[in-house]
Amino acid sequence: MEKLKITLFEYGILAFTAIVVIIGIVSAQINIQWFEEVYVVEDGFVENLTLLPLIGVAIIGICYLRKLSRYRSRWFRIVILMSILFSVFVVGEEISWGQRIFGIRSSEFFIENNSQGETNLHNLVVGSTKINKVIFSQLLTVCMAFYLIALPILYKKNRKWQAFIDYMGVPVPRVYQIMASIVLFMSILLIPSGKNAEILEVGITYIFFLIYTFPLNKHNFQTQPATK
Repeated sequence: MEKLKITLFEYGILAFTAIVVIIGIVSAQINIQWFEEVYVVEDGFVENLTLLPLIGVAIIGICYLRKLSRYRSRWFRIVILMSILFSVFVVGEEISWGQRIFGIRSSEFFIENNSQGETNLHNLVVGSTKINKVIFSQLLTVCMAFYLIALPILYKKNRKWQAFIDYMGVPVPRVYQIMASIVLFMSILLIPSGKNAEILEVGITYIFFLIYTFPLNKHNFQTQPATK
């Protein structure tokens, strides 16, 4: 397998993400009020940063489809399309589908069942359980563990799995991306605030952008026909 070099652009994204996380850790230790009410405030600087890599993923996904559709499997196209729709969905959720931008009032359903009274799904409360907590604290953890640990091992050690993963169009994380994710998850433990998830979100979106753009199986996302 061809050894991939880390580009200057990748280093830049990593450095930027590290700075955002470090500022979060230091500010939370020094002034927890500033951290919660300024740095990670709703619709603030950090939350808006999550939009950029997701928009980037959607654009790159469209480029993948335009360049590779004729060379790749139907499942490849489906997975890439799903990644585009997922990114657009998360962006929409983050801005409450333009509600605050256009000054649209929430319906009675969202006023009564959304923890912030906004038109989005991730802040819905079912009974006493917040959907956001279930998704990010439980489901996301399991999925991330498989994607970041099990998937790269399978890809490297088993040729049949390698062929299947390429066939499905799944970008495989590289070692530095896996290490960055582990450091990120450990770093938020240093933030003594319930809003530390905001730092996790912004960090993981930039790492996801790197995985999507510079995966281990980068050859599978280039224009030449896939090997069979």
